[in-house]
Amino acid sequence: MERLLSILTILEFPDERLRKKALPVKTVDLRIKKLAEDMLETMYQAQGVGLAATQVNVPLRVIVIDVSEEKNVPLCLINPEIIEKKGVREAEEGCLSVPTFFEKVKRAEHIRVRALDKNGLAFEFEARELLAVCIQHEIDHLEGKLFVDYLSPLKRQRIKAKLQKIHRQEKVHS
Repeated sequence: MERLLSILTILEFPDERLRKKALPVKTVDLRIKKLAEDMLETMYQAQGVGLAATQVNVPLRVIVIDVSEEKNVPLCLINPEIIEKKGVREAEEGCLSVPTFFEKVKRAEHIRVRALDKNGLAFEFEARELLAVCIQHEIDHLEGKLFVDYLSPLKRQRIKAKLQKIHRQEKVHS
């Protein structure tokens, strides 16, 4: 029997719910597995490479990522933590919660991560380049932090004002 997947609503900056710190997942059960599947489906539909549960208004430490070209290598990290960082890399980042904006952000170039998989099994792995950037970006979401927080206050305020204007226009047209 095929399970029905749900497309979740992605919160957009400056929504205050994006600032909530996520709580650790105590038990990886069917509810968490369904959340991860729905998050992947939502991320793929939005053409993103990563999504944190806090972005879909679920304050739990769950992230999904797929940086593959074919979008066929999904990664689910539950209660992820970075246990080692090396080097610095500056790369342009975007975010499904800050649509249409891309800015350069400095992050660790190489990281070591510990997490639970979607079956609740603990594992560790190393990540470099885009995967490392993406994991750091998504873990920031779990801490209530957005990539715009790395920008100057002026740049952040401009992005906020532009998105608020777009949101007002969307409300008028709906």
